[in-house]
Amino acid sequence: MNYLVIVISGILGAALTYYVSARFKQGAVRSSALLSLIVGLFFYCFPEILNAYLTKNIPIAFIGTSFIGMVSSKAKGSYFRLVVAGILFSIIYINKSHFFEGFGGALGALAFISLVTTMGLSEVLSRNTKIKDRILVVRKKLLNEKKN
Repeated sequence: MNYLVIVISGILGAALTYYVSARFKQGAVRSSALLSLIVGLFFYCFPEILNAYLTKNIPIAFIGTSFIGMVSSKAKGSYFRLVVAGILFSIIYINKSHFFEGFGGALGALAFISLVTTMGLSEVLSRNTKIKDRILVVRKKLLNEKKN
């Protein structure tokens, strides 16, 4: 159950940061900082609302995924891509062990890895679809030419 809450906060971090940035024209940095401050202060002021694991890790996961939400609208593509990147970030964050300890910018690095992976997979999948569509168009043209 704890992991599901972390994944949901990861999804919200990415999607809300992008939404606030795009909808209210606040810019990526300001949106990320504002939302991260709200989440961080909430869990700082009310540490006993949830268990200690969630109180510690929700703000960290939210801040990390807010870096994903800072992506440019030209590169984003869709909210679906942001949600998938937020889920991927959360899964890596939950299972990271001690690999990133002492590594400056670990949250940013995880956000980068998650976003680039998601964008790459999206491009590969969309290109396969386009290739399939192109093959069908060529096939239809060839069949029509043979009939004539």
